[in-house]
Amino acid sequence: MIAIAVDDEMLMLGALVSAIEASPDITEVAKFSDCEQALAFVTDNAADVAFLDINMRGMGGLALAEKIIACRPNCKIVFCTGYEEYAIPAFKLHASGYLMKPISAEDVQGEIDNIKGVRQKEKLLRVNCFGNFEVYVREEKLVFKRLKTKELFAFLVDRNGAGMTAKQICAVLFPDDTDDTKNAAYLRQLFMDLKNTLKSVGAEAVLCHETPCYRIDTGLIKCDYISYLETGKPEFHGEYMTQYSWAEDTCAMLLFK
Repeated sequence: MIAIAVDDEMLMLGALVSAIEASPDITEVAKFSDCEQALAFVTDNAADVAFLDINMRGMGGLALAEKIIACRPNCKIVFCTGYEEYAIPAFKLHASGYLMKPISAEDVQGEIDNIKGVRQKEKLLRVNCFGNFEVYVREEKLVFKRLKTKELFAFLVDRNGAGMTAKQICAVLFPDDTDDTKNAAYLRQLFMDLKNTLKSVGAEAVLCHETPCYRIDTGLIKCDYISYLETGKPEFHGEYMTQYSWAEDTCAMLLFK
């Protein structure tokens, strides 16, 4: 998880960063003593959780939280303060946590554990397979930089959480190209592109790599195809991932079902 820490008191900021870095779940911490600089960072970079002091110079922690949520809706907010009277306005912003100073590593880990538990239950993406294949984040269509990256994600969805090796994926995505070395290199680029695309919307947990296989975590997506396999709903009207010829076998299976 990527975290940011914001506090305009340098001693408090240093202590907060040390507590965050002690968590094994945190891979990176960006620290700021200025709210505008923190907002600029989050605007250009994905962040999973923001630890914000409330009573700061400038826009302050509450206003900063509103702006972070506006540009990174999946970023969880944990307020850090020495003043209990801020609790009510903080939770009106649907903050994930509220820590009283001084903050310990145990306090921080408790909030991170809570965030992990919430995220495991969230459906991060809505995926439509019936008709054309499309992916939505908060009802906005997810834009893929490469059509082949989108096709890679579609194929992993089609596999319904089953692990697939790079060789198996190449056989489907590049059926007419026998240059295995070139295909493997291109597939690595596609996976990096897919990882970055999902990370940009806070959904990187959807893509799983368990050597030597790749798969998606179906528990983190809402998908008409997967729902149909499990419940028979919504109704299937005979069109499935119409952009991709390899999807015809699954379409035939659904028609037979």
